Amino acid sequence: MKIAGVILAAGQGTRMKSTLPKVLHPILGKPMIHYSIDAVKRVTGHRSYTIIGFGGQLIRQQLGDATEYIIQDPQLGTGHALQTAAAALQGEADFILVTLADMPLIRQETMQAIVDAHAKGVGPITMLTVRTRDARGFGRVLRNPEGKVLAIVEEAQASKEQLQIEELNTSVYCFTASWLWQALDRIPMSPKGEYYLTDLVEIAVAGGLQVQTVTLADPVEAIGINSRDHLAEVIQWMRKRINLDWMLSGVTIIDPDSTYIEGDVKIGMDSVIWPNTYLTGKSVIGEGCQVGPNAVLRNSQLGSRSKVVMSVLEEANVEEEVDIGPFAHLRKGALIGKGVHIGNFGEIKNSVLGEGTKMGHFSYIGDATIGRDVNIGAGTITCNYDGERKNHTEIEEGAFIGSDTMLVAPVRIGKGARTGAGSVVTRDVPADTLAVGMPARAIKKIKQK
Repeated sequence: MKIAGVILAAGQGTRMKSTLPKVLHPILGKPMIHYSIDAVKRVTGHRSYTIIGFGGQLIRQQLGDATEYIIQDPQLGTGHALQTAAAALQGEADFILVTLADMPLIRQETMQAIVDAHAKGVGPITMLTVRTRDARGFGRVLRNPEGKVLAIVEEAQASKEQLQIEELNTSVYCFTASWLWQALDRIPMSPKGEYYLTDLVEIAVAGGLQVQTVTLADPVEAIGINSRDHLAEVIQWMRKRINLDWMLSGVTIIDPDSTYIEGDVKIGMDSVIWPNTYLTGKSVIGEGCQVGPNAVLRNSQLGSRSKVVMSVLEEANVEEEVDIGPFAHLRKGALIGKGVHIGNFGEIKNSVLGEGTKMGHFSYIGDATIGRDVNIGAGTITCNYDGERKNHTEIEEGAFIGSDTMLVAPVRIGKGARTGAGSVVTRDVPADTLAVGMPARAIKKIKQK
């Protein structure tokens, strides 16, 4: 049994009031359509077919080869969308799974349940329904006294009595392909000049065929996005889902409502996430870490048993047992060794800090390589930019950099060397040597203990 997945994404989404196609609006770091693409691929085992129209070129640019594309032009309804897919899909699959790009909360398990029910059923259609009083514009499912599905009536055409029906059509279906391709041509044009998939239900029933249903256990999955307030609602539910999964996996989240974790983030067991923390991109948190409050990690690695308080890490790589913050900023290319301490208002960019190094506070380290067990005094600055290029600073193992030292790159501080407070270092300092002054001069050798 081969399944093809089709995602409907051709609509304009006018209620979003945006130049960006609706399906590209982000939810926890990903365009909303990505959630449908990922779920469909897991169920079918291969890439989905996405039907695009409005903003199609931009959608292609954003999604790349994550899906196959079918262009619907003009856009004449959901039934017409599948008609445009017929040429690409006829003979390619036994079942056709259809979902919407603006319903990212539909789980893989739900789609699998629809496919499984269809495989066991006898009719050409299995549809996903939801029972709720919050209709959200969905069509009503009409049944006969025996409970068999008769038709779907759209909300705009429903009578007062039909509007009281609480079983709603979510527009997620599984079709028998051989029946679908010939039935699509029998869909009548609506008064609006469009062709709707919902009419296939009545066509099947009129032909003496059965329509099966799968009912959502969690109505939240059926929340679709038509406007910005819907987008915010879905983001809130997705955050709750992700945060709950992490808590069930052994991560403590002190205040889930104020914690933002994107879907590709990884967190080790026994880590604690404090309030107002944002973990984004492909960040990886080790085991037993303390992150937050008020911490931001973007595409960063944090080793086990490390601590980040009120600080920002962007594309930084931090090893184990590191203490960061408050108010530190690690920028792209920061490589922090085991046991390093970075205090308040420290900034590091494109630099390596060796194991055990201490950078207490109010310092900037850029384009530098710093060895093991170096002390960086308060107010230290690597003056790495000369107006034309970035220059490198090297500080070797065991060096001691006095407070308010300016290191004018390119410059090298030798192993065990020291600089006096307020020094402006414009030339290399040999190992085990004390340099002081402005510009700094080597004044004596240091006897190491």
